[in-house]
Amino acid sequence: MSLHACAQLVEKADPERFSATMAAPVSAREILFPLYAFNVEVSRAPWVTEEPMIAEMRLQWWRDALEEIANAGAVRKHEVVDALASVLDAEAARCLDLLVQARRWDIYKDAFEGPEHLDEYLDATSGHLMWTAARLLGPAEEKPVRKFAYAVGVANLFRAAPELEARSRKPLVDGTTNGVYALAKKGIAGLSYARGARRAVSHKASAALLSGYRAGPVLRQVYRDPAGVARGLPETNPLRDRLRLARVALQGWWV
Repeated sequence: MSLHACAQLVEKADPERFSATMAAPVSAREILFPLYAFNVEVSRAPWVTEEPMIAEMRLQWWRDALEEIANAGAVRKHEVVDALASVLDAEAARCLDLLVQARRWDIYKDAFEGPEHLDEYLDATSGHLMWTAARLLGPAEEKPVRKFAYAVGVANLFRAAPELEARSRKPLVDGTTNGVYALAKKGIAGLSYARGARRAVSHKASAALLSGYRAGPVLRQVYRDPAGVARGLPETNPLRDRLRLARVALQGWWV
């Protein structure tokens, strides 16, 4: 039932990852749905209240839950925590703890300190999640997975930028056309590296990368028109998205 609850949560709050998970092998869903449900809970924790202290407490709750899982002791009762405890090992729990810590940036309205800080944030939020999923699913080298995850994180940041700015956040270190172009170029470079090293990611582990099926089109669109990020990227055709996901699931995440 906890796995079913995780799937329902992801379907409602993160439909793209839900679709990607449903395109993955059934055995992979048992790992992906708890991880993605956890990510939903953690990523929205800073936004459900205007009180920073309450948001901090919500994130700390998840850090405490992960510590309980890492220590293999008694774990608090919660549908997502129950499902997580059945799939995480100590290494995975500690990796996800770093993800939760990084989400503290979302609570406040401070800008990133520089490009390195942004990269660290993307690696912690997008990279730790995808690497944990890949490692738990099957053999994979870490670097290509994290390079791909970085590209996905950049693409998702571009898509979310207007809403984040409307909420008084500063998602981009350099929001100028040149700055956006440079970041898109860096994301595309990450995609290229990952595709070149695709043999280092086993078929089983590759299910973790299906959730990035929209990253390539988004990054190429921003590369061609960096000013479009400030306007808000247009929604893509749902049918085209479904076809691309089907193609990626059939031929491989590097398509």
